[in-house]
Amino acid sequence: MQSNSLNSKKIKLVIDDALLILIMATLACCGLIYEYLLSHYSARILGSVETVIYAIIGIMIVSMGLGAFAAKKIKDAFQGFVILELTVALIGCSATLFIASVIGFSQTLPQIIADTYQIPNDVLLKGDFLASITWFSINLPYVFAFILGFLIGMEIPLIARIRETIYGHHLAHNAGTIYGADYIGAGVGAAIWVLFMLNIEISQAAALTASLNLIAGFIFLVRFKHYLRHKVKLIIGHLILAVFIVLIFVSGGHWQKQMQNMLYLDKVVYQTQTPYQNLVFTERLLGGGYEPIYNFYINGRLQFSSLDEHIYHEFLVHPAMQASARHDNILIIGGGDGLALREVQKWNPSHVTLIDLDPNLIALFKTPEAFLPPHLSDKIERLTQDSFNQPGVKVINDDAFIAIDRLLANKQSFDTIIVDLPDPSHPDLNKVYSVNFYYRLKHLLSGDGVIVVQSTSPFHAQSAFISIGKTLQEAGFITEQYHQNVPSFGEWGWTIASKSGQKPSQRLIQFNQVEVPTKWLTLPLLKGAFVFNKDFYADKDKINVNFLGTNALYQYHQKAWEVETEFSN
Repeated sequence: MQSNSLNSKKIKLVIDDALLILIMATLACCGLIYEYLLSHYSARILGSVETVIYAIIGIMIVSMGLGAFAAKKIKDAFQGFVILELTVALIGCSATLFIASVIGFSQTLPQIIADTYQIPNDVLLKGDFLASITWFSINLPYVFAFILGFLIGMEIPLIARIRETIYGHHLAHNAGTIYGADYIGAGVGAAIWVLFMLNIEISQAAALTASLNLIAGFIFLVRFKHYLRHKVKLIIGHLILAVFIVLIFVSGGHWQKQMQNMLYLDKVVYQTQTPYQNLVFTERLLGGGYEPIYNFYINGRLQFSSLDEHIYHEFLVHPAMQASARHDNILIIGGGDGLALREVQKWNPSHVTLIDLDPNLIALFKTPEAFLPPHLSDKIERLTQDSFNQPGVKVINDDAFIAIDRLLANKQSFDTIIVDLPDPSHPDLNKVYSVNFYYRLKHLLSGDGVIVVQSTSPFHAQSAFISIGKTLQEAGFITEQYHQNVPSFGEWGWTIASKSGQKPSQRLIQFNQVEVPTKWLTLPLLKGAFVFNKDFYADKDKINVNFLGTNALYQYHQKAWEVETEFSN
């Protein structure tokens, strides 16, 4: 009889302990997803992707340590654990919505004040308390990172105390068991984030993660109810939070988009999230019979405006094409919007290979009618001139840094190479502006061919601009740089280079006109674009070449735009 009772207690103890370990693994899974979710979302809205991601994760790790120290202040581990999971679930599911709301409010408040007091549109309201609100909104993601990390850090110490209470004595391997469950759960969380969460709305990802916290807390409540006080109140709290989580899962994406839309000056008419980036189209109605202006953003950064994209793309493509001896086989790296491809096709190439990482971006511009509202789809079709669906176009969806190795292995050669990548605004892009990358492109370029690289703003990011030119030169190219004002971006620059023979500008002066139809570009305008202001290159010798792994260009770019942001504020 006594033996059966002992066996029954042992079985109950094993079940309780297994349940606690499973709960700990689940919470670790949720904790890692919260880290990724908050850092991913914050990077999307704040820019400086890697900087924000690393900062958010770093803050959460430090605050988890502080939370672990603070857990000893909780006298009742059982009661504290249930309340903790309710709090984590509430903050976890609502953090991104709250951040979006505050940032959206901070962006629209100056206009509300201007409209209320009839302040002229050309007067910018930025000072005093408005600057404080803006500062708070920008730093809010870091505040939530600290709070969430602090709360998550309490979980392990509380579970450890709960296990020892259940066993009735000190456990020799308590920490090892719990940390083992924690590490395994975190690994599962990473897999869930990569394989599933990245492909759904961020608000839905937050709601699903919070629901795991809620379920874990509820199971704990039911199993260990004899240790708890105020059980009815705790159950009601779980039910109310469950309804809130369902509402966020169903409607949170719409709410969040409405808040994020406030970040743009114009009306958002289309928005989607791919596994790689956030894509947004905005519309500005001019009235008076004028056609609306459409702007396209990736992760909040303007990529082109229908008003003046032809200036940028004509200056990007035609100097290199005209300076190249032949135009049969062209390589475009980046340019997933198809606009550089449109300009290339004016030269009637036989084959064009375009490398872009994001297949969803390509699909958006290749078949806009399948994704966009009819009026926007018609505009995009007119802009791209159906460039992706023309004969001879081959699209490779891959990281360009890796994809060019396969082109080299296949011994391919290109008459012109056009590099139309985003600015080096984070370390992952820095590698495609390195000597290593350009050196391999040199082996893909035919002997009489020309390469051109979009090179950020020579006005706002002068050191970064010059560094790109020096990096191409270090890779063995005969390098020059030119610039032009693009109203939507300001002063913009490109680096052009030949592999051998005459430098590009010498090749261009042999022509009397641009040999294909253009809206903006003329040969005299292009020749003047190679001229810079006095002492522009005076400090060239002090600027570093961007070797792979140095992040020199990334640092130049970050410093330049941080200074510009501080100046504008």
